[in-house]
Amino acid sequence: MGEQPLSGLTTLHVGGAARELLSPGNTVELVEATLDTWSRREPWFALGGGSNLLIADDGFDGTVIRVLSRGIDQVDAVESQKILRVLAGEPWDAVVAHAVEHGLSGIEALSGIPGSAGAAPMQNIGAYGQELSEVLVSVDFLDEQTGERTQLAATELELGYRTSALKRGRRGIVLSLDLRLRESPQSAPIAYDQLATALGVPIGETAPLADVRRAVLALRASKGMVLDPDDPDSVSAGSFFTNPIVSENFARNLGPDAPRWILDPDAPESPVKLSAAWLIERAGVTRGFALPGSRAAVSSKHTLALTNRGGATAADIAELARYIQLRVLNQFGVGLQPEPQLIGLTL
Repeated sequence: MGEQPLSGLTTLHVGGAARELLSPGNTVELVEATLDTWSRREPWFALGGGSNLLIADDGFDGTVIRVLSRGIDQVDAVESQKILRVLAGEPWDAVVAHAVEHGLSGIEALSGIPGSAGAAPMQNIGAYGQELSEVLVSVDFLDEQTGERTQLAATELELGYRTSALKRGRRGIVLSLDLRLRESPQSAPIAYDQLATALGVPIGETAPLADVRRAVLALRASKGMVLDPDDPDSVSAGSFFTNPIVSENFARNLGPDAPRWILDPDAPESPVKLSAAWLIERAGVTRGFALPGSRAAVSSKHTLALTNRGGATAADIAELARYIQLRVLNQFGVGLQPEPQLIGLTL
């Protein structure tokens, strides 16, 4: 195994070393390094910002390929629509900052999400009423199965709630992504109650791009969801569990105070998204909770984030996650699913 722990490359600050760590600096080098790794038929994974990742304490017996290629360019324009091409190693929040600065609307509510742009399609990142799927046109993809570089339309990625074909097993590396944004000083219609309240506008109205970005960053910071060396709650992988999706009948049995979002209002029995944070809190797991003797703890600001209070191990984080899953399952019969990618361990 290698000597450099991967913990320093992740926002949770846990994880052992990889057998080999490669750091190609541009797209050409990234393609070459990846094809060479694949030719040796050994375990591998790509590492971007390390913000949605839990790596085992034993590390990774294979090759880790860091994605460091950076760049944002406008490649096309049709009337008020602009296409931005973003290289995979570009930090996602830098992409949002660029869009807002250049008067491009469509991703302003995705401000403050950590990690790299190349990882964004895997999760179909989303927050405060916006999702990547609304603006993603295509990705430049190096496909492990064929060894070929191909342009995949967003429809081919099967983007869903915090998931995609890339997360469900289509192996390869995203080299860049094309985003279709609208030239406008105003945001897309505000679609999230908490953000609308912070901006002082009704749901469905717009607001200046910079105002939306500021409001989202402030909301995320209040929950410890913006990386900040002075905030111990930000030493996390962000939301550790996805909001579960259940049947309307199941949701009805939880009682009227359980937050819920009907996903298809036109369907007679629409799937319903529940609040994982509400379930965790009602199962008796409070903010700041830690198991005895553990350095892993629930964030003091938000029950969806599991944090490293200093010296925690991946095993500590996993143990806390399993405890929360068990409490929620016993209380409500709902199985919470982890949002981060798990390397070398399972829950």
